[in-house]
Amino acid sequence: MNQVVNPGDHVIDATVGNGHDTVYLAKLVGTSGHVDGFDIQPAAIAATTKALTAAGFNHQATLWQTGHEHIADKIAADEPIKCAVFNLGYLPGGDKSIITKPTTTLTAIKAIQQRLVTNGLIILLVYAGHPGGAAEAKAVLDYATSLDQHQFQVLQYQFVNQVHVPPYLLAIQKR
Repeated sequence: MNQVVNPGDHVIDATVGNGHDTVYLAKLVGTSGHVDGFDIQPAAIAATTKALTAAGFNHQATLWQTGHEHIADKIAADEPIKCAVFNLGYLPGGDKSIITKPTTTLTAIKAIQQRLVTNGLIILLVYAGHPGGAAEAKAVLDYATSLDQHQFQVLQYQFVNQVHVPPYLLAIQKR
């Protein structure tokens, strides 16, 4: 991320969770940039608000207590996005029955793609080892695999020697 995101950029944290990525993105965009963060859970919004305030970055972020599938409703169609981050699955330390889902995640990815600047990046940390995770992982990987290689380059980075079902990273970069 730090090789792509610069001060003044507009970025998205599509699943704010406990706020770690949101704070990191706010640091990267600086006082002239902006982070829009999304999460359906009040606990995630509260934790992220607390983390942003503690780091002194609360003025660089807008948090939306809604699912990431509503990005197109909250971000103007002509608003350029430099980077978006997703941590799929469930809120660490939260209710494990509340998970990201294939349809909402794909809706969000497509909305970001339409606004992504050249060399912009969508980063997805994909967790497939929980109930519902395998279906979402398959949908996301199938979609990423289908992208036109002349418009996007897609990288998959994963552990191959880990037990259980380790997460993997997908990076989608616009050419």
